[in-house]
Amino acid sequence: MNYIADRFASLSDGLALDAEAVRRYPDLIDLSIGDTDFITDSRIIDAAMADARRGYTRYGFPQGDPELIDAVCKAWAEDFGQAVSPDEVMVTASSCLGMALVCMAVLNPGDEVLVPAPYFSVYRQQIEMAGGCCIEVPTYEQDGYQVREDLLRQAVSPRTRALILNNPNNPTGAAYSADTLMRIGNFAREYDLLIIADEIYTRYLYEGEFIPMRTLPSLKDRVITLNSFSKNFMMTGWRVGVLIAPPVLRQVIQSINGAMIYTAPSVSQRAALEALKWRDEIQRDVISQYRHRMDVLSERIAGIPWMTLCKPRGTFYLFPGIEKTGLTDTAFCQMALEKAHVLLSPGHLFGSCGQGHIRIAATQPLPRLEEAMDRLSALSFPG
Repeated sequence: MNYIADRFASLSDGLALDAEAVRRYPDLIDLSIGDTDFITDSRIIDAAMADARRGYTRYGFPQGDPELIDAVCKAWAEDFGQAVSPDEVMVTASSCLGMALVCMAVLNPGDEVLVPAPYFSVYRQQIEMAGGCCIEVPTYEQDGYQVREDLLRQAVSPRTRALILNNPNNPTGAAYSADTLMRIGNFAREYDLLIIADEIYTRYLYEGEFIPMRTLPSLKDRVITLNSFSKNFMMTGWRVGVLIAPPVLRQVIQSINGAMIYTAPSVSQRAALEALKWRDEIQRDVISQYRHRMDVLSERIAGIPWMTLCKPRGTFYLFPGIEKTGLTDTAFCQMALEKAHVLLSPGHLFGSCGQGHIRIAATQPLPRLEEAMDRLSALSFPG
């Protein structure tokens, strides 16, 4: 007997670690999941352990640890030159949960959300679980994966409620230019759309300065910003994120969160507080290493005749095309696993225009990345 709710009957698993592949191939090189290989900085761990012993093991404030909220406001003002009020900030148990909460808070059944594609795979699930419809707005390698205004206009409808913008972008590594961001902002104002800005890779920008969407003129009141300590601070397992939203929206999101998890983990929030104190020092070396990895991988891919690549400007992902192999992205990833023992993500998981591509996560030490590229380079294809 089937007790599964209709709205979940066809829900896919999305991105997840292939535990069977890990078990089957002892020499597997996993480049599929965006989980940093760096351990959280010892200063963060030590401070969190000390705070746990001081009693930060109980429920905290539903909005978030007041000290952390104040620190977020202070860091935002220092880093981006914009004041943020504590009543605009909420701490979430990951930015992934934050996105789901936002979708539940703002979408009515049948509301449409524009999502530039390729996109982080769970966006569609989060939108649909909230009763909305995910409308893909394609972006293309030849355009540097920049969002085109003409394609936005083709996709918008009277049912359009919001637009999700992931900058820098997972999986393509694209970072949107100031001109692109301004065009998107003007478009949102014209159609009275909410912008949900997923900005969890703010420090992983290798060209130019990061521009938060809410700092653009006249946009603050129509932007919800999602950020996370997972990637910027190598804290994926701590599950702590932050959202910034107009106070009325923040209160609604907090109420929904109260019915689901109540509050983010107390000890993780104390770890996040310590992370902000050392953010520049912690991130400088790690981001430098990721930049080097991305440069090396881009050069290696450029030397493979059956791959194409728009060199990433941010994140730690590469999204090369593999159409020249004559294989689908699913078949290629299966071949890479079975013959090269390299685990990759097929591009179709990131939207329909991701087909014919694969995502490579540079989340292994450089020697392992070089070994993975050696193995992939040795693959051969008929024709």
